[in-house]
Amino acid sequence: MTTIRALALAFLVAILALMSAPQASLAAPEPSPVASRWQLDLRPGPLRIATVIDEIGLPRTYYYLTYDVVNNTGKDIFFAPSFELASEDGEIRSAGKGVPSVVTNELLARLRNPFLLDQISMATAGELLQGEENGRSGLVIWPADGLKVDEIKVFATGFSGETRKITKPDTGEEVTLRKTLMLVHATPGEITGKGDLPLARISQRWILR
Repeated sequence: MTTIRALALAFLVAILALMSAPQASLAAPEPSPVASRWQLDLRPGPLRIATVIDEIGLPRTYYYLTYDVVNNTGKDIFFAPSFELASEDGEIRSAGKGVPSVVTNELLARLRNPFLLDQISMATAGELLQGEENGRSGLVIWPADGLKVDEIKVFATGFSGETRKITKPDTGEEVTLRKTLMLVHATPGEITGKGDLPLARISQRWILR
């Protein structure tokens, strides 16, 4: 009887191991704990909202974020940053898309920083040279189409050279993931009336995406 019970227990353990193996293989990959490629010093500011008169004279609400970036990698870096915003509705919005130039100019004027670059100016400024004295400050903006959200994430890419290729288990397609800074903000309920007050940032970490 003892032998039968032992065999049954061993069989159960084997089955559980097989069931858990696919879950482990589907776990999201993490970046290297120590930077394995070049990485810029990204200093993100708070995520805020603002109401601006758009190109047809109507008030509209926008999310915006400023950031500083410094190159301490030991070499000049071709710099082409990308920012995306996602809320729990599943929609992902690229910074600058659907943002009229009049809105960008208004926010630049409000922020009163003569060194602040909009997204186009940042992308066309050329290589990011080394040293604190060559650091840049940028502004990114998104239309705030839905204001009843509980969480907003911002993904910042282009600040690290670390990548990793993986194969999608469902399709077999090979894709390249890039090291990305994820900023998570809590926005319980309606976020109108916040003015320029920052949205609460609850976490900030590097991921592969």
